[in-house]
Amino acid sequence: MSGHPTYRPQSPFMQWMERRLPIASLVYSSFIAYPTPRNLNYWWTFGGILAFMLVVQIVTGVVLAMHYTPQVDFAFNSVEGIMRDVNYGWLLRYIHATGASFFFLAVYIHIARGMYYGSYKEPREVLWILGVILFLLMVVTGFMGYVLPWGQMSYWAATVITNLFSAIPAVGHGVVTWLWGGYAVGDPTLNRFYSLHYLLPFVIAGVVVLHVWALHMVGQNNPTGVEPKTENETVAFTPYATVKDAFFIGVFCIVFAWFVFYLPNYLMHSDNYIPANPSQTPTHIVPEWYYLPFYAILRAIPSKLLGVTALATSIIVLAFMPWLDTSPVRSANYRPLYRQFLLIFFAAVIGLGYLGSQEPVGGYVIAARFLTVYYFAFFFIILPLLGLFEKTKPVPNSISESVLRQGALIGASAPPPGGSSGGGRA
Repeated sequence: MSGHPTYRPQSPFMQWMERRLPIASLVYSSFIAYPTPRNLNYWWTFGGILAFMLVVQIVTGVVLAMHYTPQVDFAFNSVEGIMRDVNYGWLLRYIHATGASFFFLAVYIHIARGMYYGSYKEPREVLWILGVILFLLMVVTGFMGYVLPWGQMSYWAATVITNLFSAIPAVGHGVVTWLWGGYAVGDPTLNRFYSLHYLLPFVIAGVVVLHVWALHMVGQNNPTGVEPKTENETVAFTPYATVKDAFFIGVFCIVFAWFVFYLPNYLMHSDNYIPANPSQTPTHIVPEWYYLPFYAILRAIPSKLLGVTALATSIIVLAFMPWLDTSPVRSANYRPLYRQFLLIFFAAVIGLGYLGSQEPVGGYVIAARFLTVYYFAFFFIILPLLGLFEKTKPVPNSISESVLRQGALIGASAPPPGGSSGGGRA
């Protein structure tokens, strides 16, 4: 959107620099004068929260890596040494471990917002696909980080999850051996996971740059799903959006700090405080809570190959939403049927998360299969058909019209000044 002020350096040095390396103008156009729809709500603050959490995870992770020993005989004790002997090591580890949970919480809300308001629709397909790639990278990075403490749950999670690749026809066992660096999970495995866990956050940061670049090329979506048509329908990113982002990041950090200082182990499994023992299998092997919906899908299917295929598809299918959803309307605010099915989908994902934490027996398995069927039916059946049969509400012609319409509705419901709606004074 044109019309917003451009950067004009005032000092001779900045003028000299601008002609040679225009970093200041890039920052100004991208993070200060960048036009954002004026009707954005607080659901749009989670992008800033995710950027903040990524920085937190990288900084704490780099410091923790300085004190960690990636060897099976010393890994567990090195983590305990960080907790006990390194100055504020306990704080760094709790921030990093709890931060992973809050990172995933924020990304799930971010994805849910995109699905609700149709942020995956044209012209934002590449932006959405880059977001799915970021999510996949987060999943891989988080899993490798979960292995590093080398507790019971770390070891057996590594054993179980890497064994899934053996379901790949012809090459599966070779892939598993390559991942392990031998014929069992051991030192080579831990070294590879440590190296990749250190490297991948910087890859994530690079993809984030592409994600932001793609966002700035096509512009932000908004609750109406209608593109801004005039300059009056947008505001400068700074201070309007940055103040809102900063406020909600502060709220998010308060909740985050509560868990770090008062409930640091609430989101972690107690078995991971037991050193890894290959000869003793835990009674119930479960991943971290943010993997539980996909874990439930895996266990709901009796066939190992089909289960692994369903597990991979459950994430990859998100990248195809721009083409699976055939409706021309973006926002669920104007799609009543889509909103109902989407809310059921969110409930199904939460239900799968709960079922993934339970033993795969009896009614839990049946319920997981039912919710798995709905999970995939939502993408492959409901989304394509809704675009053909759904009767949508009238979409406003502009952002301004939607705001004026809301104001008119509020004004109509409010009592007249100086008295009640029931009439004049007696």
